[in-house]
Amino acid sequence: MNEALTINGDGAQRNPDIHWPEGQHPEDADLYAHNEITVNASCETVFANIVDAQSWPSWYPNSHNVVVHDSPDNKLHEGTKFSWDTFGVHIESTVHELVPNSRIGWWGLGTGMKAYHTFLLVKTYQGCHIITEEVVRGEGAIKFRQQQPNAMHDGHDFWLTVIKERSEKQNQASWGRACFARPVTLRQF
Repeated sequence: MNEALTINGDGAQRNPDIHWPEGQHPEDADLYAHNEITVNASCETVFANIVDAQSWPSWYPNSHNVVVHDSPDNKLHEGTKFSWDTFGVHIESTVHELVPNSRIGWWGLGTGMKAYHTFLLVKTYQGCHIITEEVVRGEGAIKFRQQQPNAMHDGHDFWLTVIKERSEKQNQASWGRACFARPVTLRQF
């Protein structure tokens, strides 16, 4: 098995429901990460946070200088191009797959590397289960894996943690607004 899949155990967690573009499967990876978390908020809330890429730096400190280039509402859509800095690398990305409230995947090109990063959102009784996986290929990916073998996994784990916190806070705020939106009349029985 490929070293990128065995270095930290992520390869054993691969999700069969991820849609991988040709040539960018986990088995082809020079660097690979799998992370997942359950969020007590709707997949709609989670998805809204993911596609609002320009806001990422305000709540995910591993993202910087995010610019959405060709979107009328500055949100990510299928085919949208965006640039950003993450893990100390400047990345030019293009959204490849987008199914609202369910999945999004994008290509990322950086110095010496080509990546495909995907989020799969699964509705659950509790709210939303997020699975994220990323395959990176190229000399830059090999160097990154050798120097910092767990950095991508840890960075994605942190990203999911802050998506969870942000989405749950938004969910609580909207629930509170819904509860207090109408006056309540108490009746005696």
